[in-house]
Amino acid sequence: MENKKPVNFRLPLSFEEQIQTPAVMAQLILFCLKFIILCFTAEAVFEDQVGKFDWRQQYVGKVRFAYFDTQVQSSKKVILATEQNVFAALNIRTGELLWRHVDKTGPEGNIDALLLHGQDAVLVVGNGRMLRSWEINIGGLNWEIVLDSGSFQSACFVGQQDSVKYVAVLKKSAISLHYLSNGHQKWLENLPDSETVQYQAVYSGGNSEVYVLGVVPNSHIAVVVYSVEDGEITKQISAEAPWLSDVQASCAVVGQGILTCVDSATVSLYMLDLQSQVQSQMIQIPLQSLALDVSPGFSPVVPNPARPPLSEFLLQLGPEHHLLLQLSKGQIVPLKDFKPAMLVSFATTGEKTVLAVMSPKNETASILNLFSAETARRLLDTTLIYSLDPNGGKPEKLYVQAFLKKDDSVGYRVIVQTEDHTLTFIQQPGRVMWTREEALSEVVTMEMVDLPLTGTQAELEGEFGNKADGLMSMVLKRLSSQLILLQAWIAHLWKLFYDARKPRSQVKNEVTIENLSRDEFNLQKMMVMVTASGKLFGIDSKTGNILWRHYLDNIPPNAAFQLMVQRTTAHFPHPPQCTLLIKDKDTGLATLHVFNPIFGKKSHITPPTLPQPILQSLLLPLMDQDYAKVLLLIDDQYKVSAFPSTKNVLQQLQEMASSIFFYLVDSSQGRFSGYRLCTDLSTELIWEVILPTEVQRIVSVKGKRSNEHVHSQGRVMGDRSVLYKYLNPNLLAVVTESTDTHHERSFVGILLIDGITGRIIHQAVQRKARGPVHVVHSENWVVYEYWSTKSRRNEFSVLELYEGMELYNSTVFSSLDRPHTPQVLQQSYIFPSSISTMEATLTEKGITSRHLLVGLPSGGILSLPKMFLDPRRPEIVSEQSREENLIPYAPELLIHTEWFINYNQSILRVRGIYTAPSGLESTCLVVAYGLDIYQTRVYPSKQFDVLKDDYDYMLISSVLFALFFATMISKRLAEVKLLNRAWR
Repeated sequence: MENKKPVNFRLPLSFEEQIQTPAVMAQLILFCLKFIILCFTAEAVFEDQVGKFDWRQQYVGKVRFAYFDTQVQSSKKVILATEQNVFAALNIRTGELLWRHVDKTGPEGNIDALLLHGQDAVLVVGNGRMLRSWEINIGGLNWEIVLDSGSFQSACFVGQQDSVKYVAVLKKSAISLHYLSNGHQKWLENLPDSETVQYQAVYSGGNSEVYVLGVVPNSHIAVVVYSVEDGEITKQISAEAPWLSDVQASCAVVGQGILTCVDSATVSLYMLDLQSQVQSQMIQIPLQSLALDVSPGFSPVVPNPARPPLSEFLLQLGPEHHLLLQLSKGQIVPLKDFKPAMLVSFATTGEKTVLAVMSPKNETASILNLFSAETARRLLDTTLIYSLDPNGGKPEKLYVQAFLKKDDSVGYRVIVQTEDHTLTFIQQPGRVMWTREEALSEVVTMEMVDLPLTGTQAELEGEFGNKADGLMSMVLKRLSSQLILLQAWIAHLWKLFYDARKPRSQVKNEVTIENLSRDEFNLQKMMVMVTASGKLFGIDSKTGNILWRHYLDNIPPNAAFQLMVQRTTAHFPHPPQCTLLIKDKDTGLATLHVFNPIFGKKSHITPPTLPQPILQSLLLPLMDQDYAKVLLLIDDQYKVSAFPSTKNVLQQLQEMASSIFFYLVDSSQGRFSGYRLCTDLSTELIWEVILPTEVQRIVSVKGKRSNEHVHSQGRVMGDRSVLYKYLNPNLLAVVTESTDTHHERSFVGILLIDGITGRIIHQAVQRKARGPVHVVHSENWVVYEYWSTKSRRNEFSVLELYEGMELYNSTVFSSLDRPHTPQVLQQSYIFPSSISTMEATLTEKGITSRHLLVGLPSGGILSLPKMFLDPRRPEIVSEQSREENLIPYAPELLIHTEWFINYNQSILRVRGIYTAPSGLESTCLVVAYGLDIYQTRVYPSKQFDVLKDDYDYMLISSVLFALFFATMISKRLAEVKLLNRAWR
């Protein structure tokens, strides 16, 4: 048989090239993509710039549940669940966040219960909607299940033979048992007589039974006992309790299944043995039989038991009166009376249970002592001093971590929570390790105030203070100020030389109130923040350090705040002055708090009392003799009061009354009305707009900011003509929303109303749309964002107003003299994300381009150039549109990653964005606040007025020196040449 050689099939070269060409093209495309990515990456923030001009502070909010991790002796974390629906872990050494999980806002994300066992934390969320288990070391989710519908009542761990295996969840009409390992449901049972019995608590003593406690108000208490294995009802107990209406508020399980309740009417304790097979009546024990007296007018508080199966519990008999009781052989024995005692808390370590008691020492400090829970004896060397913050609230809660020392004695650490939501971690003998100001998670309003001048700067300002000084005195002042500047410069050089010799770790550059001063470009300011709890903060905008704090007592829980800067630091030697208006939303009554924004101290000026509800406040540009702006307050009787109300101020108000107008909004009646101030300081209704409340409601009213500057009156067109802007400082943007929520009939409306005349300049309606609506009103444009129910997407609409090609009055704008209606241009765009808040950038002179700062729910802050929201963007590009640099119209607005000003520093639940100008026209200071606080700088038109950080000073200096010497040498050579020519 003939051997055949293998044949190598080889395609012609042209075919191979055709096959290799796509591969080459793919590599080329990949290379191009890499190059584009590198180009875009170059526009991001550099690694060495992170934290250089910005900072972020993360918070968790007011703590609702807190547990120390006691599974491991060396564990250094505390687990928190807060009223802001945040579940987090803190490092107890530093107070920093180890990890954090933020749930949905509102009742849907509300944390109803937190149970901690070992390394597992079980949460019930959203009124019993979800059951989650977390691993507390890294904050990872173990499992998550959706529970059946029903109102959540209580939850507890269920154990068998000293080991926890299950979680019981009690709803209004059912109880379910779930495995702790995976969350799977073991059984679900309906509660008997759930229509009449209000089941409110669940308990398990580790004996393979689950006890459900319910009550028929003012009748009897009902106990249903379930078997852990199959969920069968093994026993039902009914005991008369005509005085009981709420089990959770009046009862607690003490020791081995003894239900202990307190009745404030009869001042007695009642006990019921849940594990007894015979007892079906509650045993009454009057407190007088124990020789106990309750404070007059105080109802005894539900007993606070130690960790089961201990039989000790606490009973509060007065505001600062607690009693340690012990249940022994069916009898209650008083162990120790703690009076005065502000706060008490049990803690357990190993087999030892202790009681921490906080007692007042004096007006500025409290004492913490540790007692044995079984014997009520005070433990030696456990005294701890807690210094009360004079600018903070009173202690509200006490969380104790007990641990065993090497000599088997008990040591402890405590976290004190105060009324102003502050967390303070203290170690023995009273050393404060860290403090967290959790009130800053609920900032409601803020202002930025310029820092004061330094002593030398103030001295220079004083040179030109008195014009009556003669020439000689002014010369002497100039010489003295120059001498002071020379001394300050020499002292600065000496400090630099002295610090250069020290190690870098020993050089302190801390910012305090004493060394605060205005920098060269006014980039460092004082951030004055007002929180919902009524606490005020002064924060350095450069570093984020809290420089001062002040807590206002007796703030209503639903108060509204308005912060106004009446006098800045520009009027030396008069101190700056801020006024905070605090208004109760229910009654309308308001109070004024006047303070110095730089030092946080209360002003010596006494604000007026406001006996009537306040409808409107207005900060006028008028000033008194001390350069404080006048604050007008309008009450419900339409009477006007001024602050300050000096004779000079009242005279100015009478002279300027004809030019002072204000408006009032009554959204419940759909009334929008304008008023004028009369010479006798009464008010006169001059116009009114009524919107039918059965059709639509007023959502918000947005005016322009008083400190906003407009640089250009017009806009240059492609043919070199000018389109003049309609710059009405009295224009108000009124946003309305339909009361009909049906997606086919819902709409969002916007009215542009002149606040002086009540004239409706323009109105627009977005049909098949609903809120929430976010509005920005600036210069001659209004941008608002809404949800389109028709297209199911977020949309932007922009309105721009122009007077036309001719300017009616180029010097002064008057709303009373405007015969022509402005031209209104409008355009809409699609935005790929919902937004949380929106604000426009602000610069000193208004020359820099405007950007919109958009807060996204994802935590990003987007700097969107206003040019992308231009209603003049053409659909068809023309030569004139190219001349104007108009971007062709495209309905979709894309989110570019390089537009995020906070890169990876996510700011969760952004509620507001505040912008302020700096001394540099190119730079705008930005503060975003919500659950976190973030401060940075933005440059909408790049830094056109600042040299770059990598600017080569050596090169330019060398060139200048070389040119100087070359000029001198050339000059000398030219002189020599001329001299030689003259001798010839």
